[in-house]
This record gives sequence, structure tokens and C-alpha cells, in this order.
Amino acid sequence: MGFAADVKVEYRENELERTQECWLIIDETQLPLEKITMLLGERGEGIDAIQYLANSVIHLKADNSEQQGFTVELNGYRLQRLQQLRTLTEDIAQKVRQTGQEIEMTALSSAERRQIHSFFKDVQDIATESRGQEPHRSLIVKPRY
Repeated sequence: MGFAADVKVEYRENELERTQECWLIIDETQLPLEKITMLLGERGEGIDAIQYLANSVIHLKADNSEQQGFTVELNGYRLQRLQQLRTLTEDIAQKVRQTGQEIEMTALSSAERRQIHSFFKDVQDIATESRGQEPHRSLIVKPRY
């Protein structure tokens, strides 16, 4: 994108999946605020695109057995968004339990949908599914019967 940035590799525990994940953390200390804002993009679309490209390039010549997902982080965006998603899913789970009705969650990236599916995978009374086609794909949270 025409400017340099340092990237640190860090391995973090994914508590839900009980696995280690590789995070590529962009050092924002040398970037002006307008560059950070540009890289993050509206609703995280910029950092999602960077993450998609990074994963694609890294996996170009790797065997399927060697591939793993890489999370790109900038300025704490991913950790903050993860906390927002956890709070949102707790609220939605309560509403589903109270009403017995499914709730549609829109405006989520595919990575965010995967995270929410993993939040609910061990929840006995709640099920999730994705519906629709990109870019209008949504996540449905519903009672498990």
C-alpha cells in the first residue's frame, strides 16, 4: 500500500478451540492515525482483506496438511472486536432462550461468523447456522431442539 510497517509473529491460545493460533501483529507505533484508520477500514473490512490476502499468499505453496489460519491484528482491533462479539452473542442467546425464536445476525465477516459458531458449539440449548450467499450471508442463532 506504499508504506512500510513492522509485523511481529505471536502464538496465542484459542481457549474455545483449545489450539494455538498464529497472529501477525502490525506494529502501529510507526504509523500515523490516518494510516491505521485506512488499514482497518470501515467495520474492519480493510484488516479483513489484509488477513485474507496474507493467508492466501502464505498458503500458495503449502500442502493442505501444513496450512493454518493466520490472524492479522492492528491496534487491538481483533481483541476488541472479539469481546464485542462475545457480549453480543450472550445477549442474543438470552433473547433466543426467552422468546424461543431464531435471531438473524447480519453484517458479520466470515471470520466473525466462524467465531460465533465456535462460541455456541458446546452450548446445549442453542444452535447456529449460516444462510445466504456472500456478501449477504448471515448467521442464524436459534433454539436447539
